[in-house]
Amino acid sequence: MLDVKNVTVRYDTAMVLDDASVHVKEGELVGLVGPNGAGKTTLLRAIVGLINWEKEVLKGTRDEDITFTGTVEFDGKRIEKMSASEIAKLGLLLCPERGRPFVEMSVEDNLLAGAYLCKNKKEVTAGLSKVYSLFPRLKERQKQISGTLSGGERQMLAIGRSLMRRPKFMLVDEPSSGLAPKLKEDLFKRVEEIYHDLGVTILLAEQDVSFTFALSVRNYVMSRGHIIAEGTAKELLKDETVRKTYLGL
Repeated sequence: MLDVKNVTVRYDTAMVLDDASVHVKEGELVGLVGPNGAGKTTLLRAIVGLINWEKEVLKGTRDEDITFTGTVEFDGKRIEKMSASEIAKLGLLLCPERGRPFVEMSVEDNLLAGAYLCKNKKEVTAGLSKVYSLFPRLKERQKQISGTLSGGERQMLAIGRSLMRRPKFMLVDEPSSGLAPKLKEDLFKRVEEIYHDLGVTILLAEQDVSFTFALSVRNYVMSRGHIIAEGTAKELLKDETVRKTYLGL
């Protein structure tokens, strides 16, 4: 369903991604694990067209040049030269780290913004009902201004906003970042429900290896812009070098 080959991203002389390749089949939940700064977020941004967007928008406004090479294929279609909005229309969506809501809008208006392409009011209403069922806390705060939400609530909102678009595939970036253990556990349960009950294919980028391995079908390990290992949780944990050096286990 998603086939990323030899993606390299360079900011002037700084290599952020170097020849990264991943593939995710339809119906899989695949983990992308590694420490902070490994390149996970850059890879997700490259997949959904945001690196090329940044390259165009910031042209001539900063010192370094942005270089992006490689290929990205989604659902049988090459998308690396498509705009971020065109990619989103295909059903491939990014849930960013720390949620990044429209902070001056209410929770419900943020969710409705996720359904801006849907013209069927019944589908929008059904989408809201589904999100509120998955995240009751968002229903409690539906009229609250999003900028006042906690970190965990913002992450719930980001995932809910993506679900309003009825995605085929979700790239979920560091959902547990900065969360207390109980909130983290609850959020991962919701991600698992989205995968199992709603049938959404997921690429989950995370520093928390234990939670990710508990959910994933397969995993990629990233370090310093490279994919350095691939396998099931069991396979990766058997490799002592990978386990100690890159997973910290």
